[in-house]
Amino acid sequence: MIPDRCFTRSRVRSAVGVAQDGLLYLLALTALVFVHQWWLIVPLELLAGLAVSGLFVLGHDAAHQALFDSRRVNTTVARILFLPSFHVQEAWVVGHNRVHHGFTTRQGMDFVWHPLTPAEYRELGRLGRLRHRLEWSWLGCGAYYLREVWWNKMIRFDPPPKHAVAVRTDFRLVAAWAMLTLGGTAALGWWVRGSVLWAVLLPIELIVVPFLLFSGVIGWVVYLHHVGPDIRWWTGAEWTRRRAQTESTTILRAPWYLNVFLHHIFVHVPHHVDARIPWYQLPPAAEAIKAELGATVTDTRLRLGDYLHTTRVCKLYDFDAGRWLGYRESAPVG
Repeated sequence: MIPDRCFTRSRVRSAVGVAQDGLLYLLALTALVFVHQWWLIVPLELLAGLAVSGLFVLGHDAAHQALFDSRRVNTTVARILFLPSFHVQEAWVVGHNRVHHGFTTRQGMDFVWHPLTPAEYRELGRLGRLRHRLEWSWLGCGAYYLREVWWNKMIRFDPPPKHAVAVRTDFRLVAAWAMLTLGGTAALGWWVRGSVLWAVLLPIELIVVPFLLFSGVIGWVVYLHHVGPDIRWWTGAEWTRRRAQTESTTILRAPWYLNVFLHHIFVHVPHHVDARIPWYQLPPAAEAIKAELGATVTDTRLRLGDYLHTTRVCKLYDFDAGRWLGYRESAPVG
């Protein structure tokens, strides 16, 4: 299905991608140290958040062994690139590579944007329903990602015994990085701007806000990958790996400037068909898959209007009928 050339990796291209995102990140942070005008701070924060997102996407590729040819190099690079987003590499490998990719959109297995049924929604308390309405709204992707993916599956993750040592070792690395960066930027705020206030504000500017923006970006991206009126989730009896990997994710034609930062992450079907494909080979791999599978592959332009429509109609899921429901369609959920 996918030509052999799509699996060819370029060390130079991978290294240039890492250097590009790393340089953007450092430039944005350096500028934020010295800039005081809000109208400059806002775009610099956005640039820092996008740079963290780009580093994360490349780290995600490395964790799939898709960035370089060496397993050791990929694992080391993934650990480093995940640090600005405070992700535990080994926990990510267990949750994302093994569970999400192994059981994509399978009921009760895939935890990434797993929809509730109307009955499950009815069982939620008032606060649970309020949280669901926030996280499944057009504004809520970052909140969902922070709670369900980062907090529950990264920070509070209780690894299986087979992976416990590796996960906890990487967790200590991320925790040390968090303490070092927060403490270091606090000291820098005191030294450069000479006040306790800036010792508090500078870590927020340089570390916390870019991380929150990253969470919003990646939460939005992952939502687009696996939620949509035409995106199917499956019961265990119906699910097959091939159907899930080709019919339950998307190819979205994004503007070129998003691909500069996010490395073709929206071309997601070929990544699920074979995660070893490097990011710059995803477009030709997508064309090969479309040529064989045709209309079963979702291939559309990335449009804000489509996203807003999806957030209105895709709230809950009827696994028996295989379709998404809005809250009103699911009465008497209220």
